[in-house]
Amino acid sequence: MTQQTLAEALTLNDDSAGGLTARLDGGFSNAPQSAPQERGAPFGGLMAALAAGAMRQGLGVQTPLQSLTVQYLAAARFEDATFSPVMNRGGRNVAYASVIGGQGDRLAVQALGTYGRDVAGPVLTPLIASPPPVDELEPTPLDPMFGPWFTRHIDYRFVAGPKQFGENAGKKPELGCWMRTTDAAPLDEARLLFLLDGLYPTYFTAFPAPPVISASVDLRADLLTALTPDTSPEGWAYFHFTSQDVGSGWAVEDGVAWAPDGRPLALVRQRRKLMPSR
Repeated sequence: MTQQTLAEALTLNDDSAGGLTARLDGGFSNAPQSAPQERGAPFGGLMAALAAGAMRQGLGVQTPLQSLTVQYLAAARFEDATFSPVMNRGGRNVAYASVIGGQGDRLAVQALGTYGRDVAGPVLTPLIASPPPVDELEPTPLDPMFGPWFTRHIDYRFVAGPKQFGENAGKKPELGCWMRTTDAAPLDEARLLFLLDGLYPTYFTAFPAPPVISASVDLRADLLTALTPDTSPEGWAYFHFTSQDVGSGWAVEDGVAWAPDGRPLALVRQRRKLMPSR
């Protein structure tokens, strides 16, 4: 079967009941490429991008997305999924929306979106950064024995290497990496949300192999600037992820994304539930 492109995977179509549908394809599975796609579920970054897209498309929202909060309720199946958005409170300056997505009676994801127009005002940007230029780094694809299926849709260029399986033991559990989607399309809202969940948990760098597997429970992304085709014409963004806490069966991880010119684009926090070791 022909695998979906990213553009196809992000496409939402109107259905007869007032919702929007997307086809969830096995090429976006979070299972490692060494295992069948059906061993995993649709990747969380794709589900976040679809949830945000359903609110924007279904409700006709034009103002920038300021924040997105996603709860992953259950693993979706690789088939059509329906997203039903609701405008909870509209307004000229700030609007609040929500969406649920699932397959039949099985809900897979629910999300809240805060939208609002940008206006002139005070400026303070302490997160401006100067990451190593992406052109100075070699492509570093993930090992297919370990890398999930969805990573075939991402170009990776690590700063100081991927540091997997204990290379950060005794050090700060952090990773720096340039990423873009392999279609090299200009960075947009959907692709940024896709990439904010595009890397393995940073705590992998602190512990030896085999990795402690986890499932995403919730994710919050705060977008810091409106994205235009000129923000990153070739699609690149620089990401820095840090494990803030791992214990009692849970992990909390933070990330920051920057445009190629050093402007901060987004903050992300993700909570993961660690799977029991066998």
